[in-house]
Amino acid sequence: MKSYIFLLFAICFEVVATSTLPKTEEFTKWKPTLVFFALFFSALYFLTKAIRTIPLGIAYAIWSGIGIVLISFAGYFFYKQKLDLPAVIGIIFIIIGVLIINLFSKTAGH
Repeated sequence: MKSYIFLLFAICFEVVATSTLPKTEEFTKWKPTLVFFALFFSALYFLTKAIRTIPLGIAYAIWSGIGIVLISFAGYFFYKQKLDLPAVIGIIFIIIGVLIINLFSKTAGH
């Protein structure tokens, strides 16, 4: 269970880091760039702690799936990036995939 908390921290740091990416203006603004790298480093640190007991592929599937969903929301609310129906349907499939892995896979290391 502790590994899933580490994974949650990793996902949160990654989502916040990725949300700051546009502010870096292609890494030409040094303050947002430093914030981005510090947050992303923190995300990777917590991911390494999570994969002590969660298989790498499972951890990465959860990380990327939840990250995509959260980043899509962040883009919508903070950057006014609209999602069309196919994008929303795809995101729903991603959520379903993450749920299937966590609820039914014996590989998930519960």
